[in-house]
Amino acid sequence: MAVRKLIAGNWKMNGLKAGLAEIAAVRDAVESGSTAHVDVLLCPPATLLAAACETAATGLAIGGQDCHTAQSGAFTGDISAAMVADSGASHVLVGHSERRTLHGEDDATVRAKAQAAWNAGLVAVVCIGETQAERDAGTTLQVLERQLRESLADEATAANCTVAYEPVWAIGTGLTPTVDDVADAHRFMREKLVERFGESGADFRILYGGSVKPDNAAELLSVANVDGALVGGASLKSADFIAICKAVRAE
Repeated sequence: MAVRKLIAGNWKMNGLKAGLAEIAAVRDAVESGSTAHVDVLLCPPATLLAAACETAATGLAIGGQDCHTAQSGAFTGDISAAMVADSGASHVLVGHSERRTLHGEDDATVRAKAQAAWNAGLVAVVCIGETQAERDAGTTLQVLERQLRESLADEATAANCTVAYEPVWAIGTGLTPTVDDVADAHRFMREKLVERFGESGADFRILYGGSVKPDNAAELLSVANVDGALVGGASLKSADFIAICKAVRAE
């Protein structure tokens, strides 16, 4: 049985209250049934989480963009997984390449954040991916194997964890890997998940992220073992994001 696809949008550090209208438009598309064959998730900035959850109602899932490893404490400016859940959100991104590169987060930190998310009842979307230098060195698969092994704890399941593959060099650059590159990477990750978690490894969603747009979504989402997309800039405009959702072929 095929894994139901998930289209997730990451707004990053974008979005003010006026942006709730875009969330409402996506909600309306979900409730109309036009995206009935996929699950839809939006991750706005923390300042909009609670309002986004109220706007989304029940059909559209809302997630945070990050969480701290601790449940609470003296961590000025940080947000705990419990706070994300308390806002009404159901998911949280952890280990996004921008957190890894700009904030120095390593695999152990990402794993701890995912465990904090699970403790709060959230689904952790664990992001992994190689840099341009790693790609040029021919170590893409070695990087993915290490990040999968060290970023996912043994408690990871298909129900509490989604993997998002984001080639760092393709994020926000307009560049995308070839379809064959995406297929090879996702097949490799699937094999590693099955090796570690047994038959249940086949049920983990593996999203592709990196300059996903309406004009390339259908091709990328048709690749074997690509169970959805993590969309950046194109998720800021409801029309583009809805078009990507509709690009998924009904099984």
